Amino acid sequence: MRVLVTGASGMIGAAVCDALLARGDEVVGLSRDPARASDSNPTARWYPWDPTTERPPGEALEGVDAVVNLIGERIDQRLTDAAKERILATRERATKNLVDAIAAASNPPRVLISQSAVGRYGDRGEAIVDESTPAGDDFLARVCVRWEAAAAPAADAGVRLAITRTGHVLDPSGGLLKQLLLPFKLGVGGPLAGGRWYMPWIHRDDVVGLILWALDRPEADGVFNSCAPNPVTNRDFSTALGHALGRPAIAPVPRFAVAAILGGEMAEAATSSIRAVPRRALDDGYSFRFAEIEPALRNLV
Repeated sequence: MRVLVTGASGMIGAAVCDALLARGDEVVGLSRDPARASDSNPTARWYPWDPTTERPPGEALEGVDAVVNLIGERIDQRLTDAAKERILATRERATKNLVDAIAAASNPPRVLISQSAVGRYGDRGEAIVDESTPAGDDFLARVCVRWEAAAAPAADAGVRLAITRTGHVLDPSGGLLKQLLLPFKLGVGGPLAGGRWYMPWIHRDDVVGLILWALDRPEADGVFNSCAPNPVTNRDFSTALGHALGRPAIAPVPRFAVAAILGGEMAEAATSSIRAVPRRALDDGYSFRFAEIEPALRNLV
């Protein structure tokens, strides 16, 4: 299979590319700087693309069987007006440009896997959230709604569309876990903002596994929550990470300190309680390698 991957040099994208190459697939990547991207992954075939201003080049889609769309500005930053514009543009506008190119292709790919996030649901407290839950109304929820809407026309072009709403991807090389490792190793880690809020998490192997599973199953379309079956509170996550590192996890970080680091709006988003479960993936037969937080963290650290 020849697979085009956007965001191929990011944390999830690089792992997806490695998994595709390991099983014998051919990978096509898009980058603003193809030469630099090729240095990091010379096995992929790279093409230039400025995602917010243009469609991908037509030759990048030639002979492509599937597309995995993982592009997007990182979320974990202060939500200034400029940052919000970048976060939205690199999702909505980039996805629209990609889908327009897919629809215009003489021989379009069979399937598009397009990423979204469980942040679409907004803060839900202790309520269990599945794919049927309506969208929230905060900034990140609105971004996800527009992100998914930009991907929707692919289905109108006859392309099978699967959208993966991803939780916190646990990988020591990036994201939340990378940020937490140092303080926890130093023994000064602990629950954030009271720790009673639910974290929708997923091991890096399962976020990749679910994408490949959706690629390979002709019946996999629509929306899938890409998170482990057992969400945990931040307090339980902190305890499990402390156990995995053999360090105490009893130094709480109050909400005002989180706000001082991330800014108030990002602090609210980062500590939103989203008790999301992957109901559709489980019902359709995906088997999670890491369904519980303690074994997942022990494997990673």
